[in-house]
Amino acid sequence: MSTEQPHNPLHGVKLEQIVTDLVDTFGWDVLAEQVNLNCFRANPSVRSSLKFLRKTQWARDKVESLYVYAIVRGKPLKPQHEYQAQTRPSASTTPTTQALKKPKSAATNSHIWKTSS
Repeated sequence: MSTEQPHNPLHGVKLEQIVTDLVDTFGWDVLAEQVNLNCFRANPSVRSSLKFLRKTQWARDKVESLYVYAIVRGKPLKPQHEYQAQTRPSASTTPTTQALKKPKSAATNSHIWKTSS
């Protein structure tokens, strides 16, 4: 049976083991921050999380992806605000709105409105 999926890191790992390993390693707070699910935020338990994850495939995919990333591959997790800070440009590199506005002058569109400048 192990030859059927030799490169699948989730082969043979039950969902209960995935959730338990994530909670033991990171705790409910970090897990709720990484995967924004109500079952991890409000009164979390392994049982209620399993019930939700078995019914909701997209949520299960996120949890399995986090498990492979953090537990199997051993990548460190950063707080969510650090991920968002990397994707957003910083305030020092973005031009201000005043710099984007062009100064108004009497010569603006003078060729269209036939006004003297």
